[in-house]
Amino acid sequence: MAEPIIRARNIDKVYRSTATPVHALRDVSLDVARGEMVAVMGPSGCGKTTLLNCLSGLDSIDGGQVTIEGRDIGSLSDDELSDYRARRMGFVFQTFNLLPVLSAVENVELPLLLAGTPADAARAAAIDRLTMVGLADRNNHTPAELSVGQRQRVAIARSLANDPAIVWADEPTGNLDSENERDVMDLLERLNREHGQTFVIVTHSDVVGARAHRIVRMRDGAIEREAADRTADERTGGPAPER
Repeated sequence: MAEPIIRARNIDKVYRSTATPVHALRDVSLDVARGEMVAVMGPSGCGKTTLLNCLSGLDSIDGGQVTIEGRDIGSLSDDELSDYRARRMGFVFQTFNLLPVLSAVENVELPLLLAGTPADAARAAAIDRLTMVGLADRNNHTPAELSVGQRQRVAIARSLANDPAIVWADEPTGNLDSENERDVMDLLERLNREHGQTFVIVTHSDVVGARAHRIVRMRDGAIEREAADRTADERTGGPAPER
């Protein structure tokens, strides 16, 4: 059996900024296979976003171990972890986090430039990713000139700029109407299928959860249960693609 791309064992996370410590994660263990699309679901405050942040190394843990692609991320220095995220991970957020003064292509190429990619290569990669998400004709538009759904596509293109192994998405459809939610999930499913990237998606949306390979349900900082893997037939009502 192949080694999971993400392996978490007995993760604990405690926030101590108040007089009463808050146990955000309690003894969480989870494996995610390479190329899997996993939805993390549960009520507000159950620890979904904290889990995503701890798995991706955006936040530290107080107990347990997280390994990504066989590397214990807790053993990496801050600089090593930042470099690893820049090379191997992409992030999509509910609020898009696009810079309003930059065009779509400039927003997508920015993380590559910050990582030291030569300007010509960064621009070529940004144009390629915008084409991949169906925005080849919107390269030079600023966020204000784009629809809400198009802005999220730019954010997805930016998350793919470094050709990451893992894309972490926190409520990626939270600001979208039902039509745009469906379009974004169509896009994420296609990217997952065609490019093999692993997606971990935090969501409140049953629509998003229904499109994932597997649902991990959380409550009170712990994994309550995991739904069994589903075929493409079960997720979409159509025949599974040939592999």
